[in-house]
Amino acid sequence: MSGAQAWGFTDDRGAELGAEGVPRRVVAYVRAGAALHDLGVTPVGVYGSGHDGEVLDPAKAGGLAAVGVPYVGPGRALDEGLLRELRPDVVVDVTYDGKNPYALDEALPEALGVPLAALSVGNELTLPAILDRFGALAVSLGAAPPEPAGLGAAEAALREAAARTGLGVLALSGAGPEQVHLARPSAWPELARLAELGVRLLDPGPGPGANWLTADWDRAAELRPGLVLFDSREHATPPHEVPSGARLAPWNPETPPSPAAYARFFRELAEALTG
Repeated sequence: MSGAQAWGFTDDRGAELGAEGVPRRVVAYVRAGAALHDLGVTPVGVYGSGHDGEVLDPAKAGGLAAVGVPYVGPGRALDEGLLRELRPDVVVDVTYDGKNPYALDEALPEALGVPLAALSVGNELTLPAILDRFGALAVSLGAAPPEPAGLGAAEAALREAAARTGLGVLALSGAGPEQVHLARPSAWPELARLAELGVRLLDPGPGPGANWLTADWDRAAELRPGLVLFDSREHATPPHEVPSGARLAPWNPETPPSPAAYARFFRELAEALTG
């Protein structure tokens, strides 16, 4: 640990974290680590979730692979010795419920006496609020205040494209030839933001599941989307059936929460809408 001043940060569980100096060695869940890298704080190592294997998922990597940040596998499989080798000053995870870190057993950094910050990516916060929280953490770790990174211009382009085309957009995650998970737009902060920008998101309708409705591919076709946003993460399968007349565009449900990453996504979606 190094730094000329004491460090403090309250995470989105309400945990008040502190250290004698500003943490310099950050270990993070890959989504959080990719966001922090965009914001000027490059982790010394990242770990995955229960969906991930022993190789870093390219869809989740952001700019991490290009700068050689090591990936140490799924967080739940980490042992104390491996984490100790990374010599972290702080661990950064995400939380979907505002209570628990998503991808790592909280007891592991506790055993090393290392603070763990968990930032919310669930739908209790709006996407702008999520971006603000990651920006605040990065600043606390020594980064400069984040630049908009073209996010406003990307949102304006997306708003224009959505108004011009009026296409119905269905977000989904493939689960094989017999099954697909259809996203409920209000459950995802980034999809809710798309709706605010005028994108016509299609809701899969009533049924079990808070974030997804699990159905067959016929249900996806019945919604008659003009554009299908398909989950591009490695554990998801490509669309087995494409509704008639629909175009396809990739969607990473774990886009790094940084202005730069969402500006890229919004620009790509604007281009997909206008085809």
